[in-house]
Amino acid sequence: MRALAEGRLTPVAPRRAATVMLLRDTGAGPVVHMLRRRASMAFAAGAYAYPGGGVDPRDESDRHAVAWAGPPREEWARRLGVDEAGAQAVVCAAVRETFEEAGVLLAGPDPETVVADTTGEDWEADRAALVARELSFADFLSRRGLVLRSDLLGAWARWITPEFEARRYDTWFFVAALPEGQRTRDVSGEADRTVWTRPADAAAAYDRGELTMMPPTIATLRQLASHPDAAAALAAAGERDLTPVLARARLEDDGAGGQRVVLSWPGHEEFTKHVPAGEAAAGGRPAAGGRKGERA
Repeated sequence: MRALAEGRLTPVAPRRAATVMLLRDTGAGPVVHMLRRRASMAFAAGAYAYPGGGVDPRDESDRHAVAWAGPPREEWARRLGVDEAGAQAVVCAAVRETFEEAGVLLAGPDPETVVADTTGEDWEADRAALVARELSFADFLSRRGLVLRSDLLGAWARWITPEFEARRYDTWFFVAALPEGQRTRDVSGEADRTVWTRPADAAAAYDRGELTMMPPTIATLRQLASHPDAAAALAAAGERDLTPVLARARLEDDGAGGQRVVLSWPGHEEFTKHVPAGEAAAGGRPAAGGRKGERA
């Protein structure tokens, strides 16, 4: 952080990624599906997050290979602030990673329907092949005669990993409702626990110090908490500002003759950190990234 603040660090280019806040309505309001990263993970160990992951270059190389339903690619490109090929890749990552990590598939045999059941040995074999990158998402959809239902996604936010991190991700957050007939499965190899929880309850547990989360996770949970059901959250997504949230680091006097690094996320003051410059130079910084699918 100090090297960045002093202009001595060249940031690593962020990799594009997507993560999905999967919602299900209950009598007590909507609940969101979350995973806890295994304690053995080198990055964000023990943190709660949403299903997600990085873009597969194959989803971007041929924009006509993926069977597509919902808003056209050019509309998604405008919404996400990228070109059409990039928009397809980001949306594909959102849908593919939700299937890989939760067993939920936002696709159907036609533009008006959704797969009702993704359990069984054949589905699990395809899921494992996608995880291993032995099967492209386009080929997976083609083999099963399915189209990607991009209309089931709502773009919610965009976070970019701070420039001082060695591994950086440009991550789009989406919201989606659990399709009727489908259910989540605990299949993520990176998670040791999965839960359905009310956003307000998860945020309160974070505030009490009971749950570990990265800034983008707790920020989006707080934003979801005000919506009475999944449909309301999806409707609100269309009005959300997708200006990227990028942490900033600067040096300032600490008032005692020394300096400190101030780390801040524009628009999210609760995450502002003040780190003694000596501690920052030694590598003692607060976690500021996220999990596989929401590295921000």
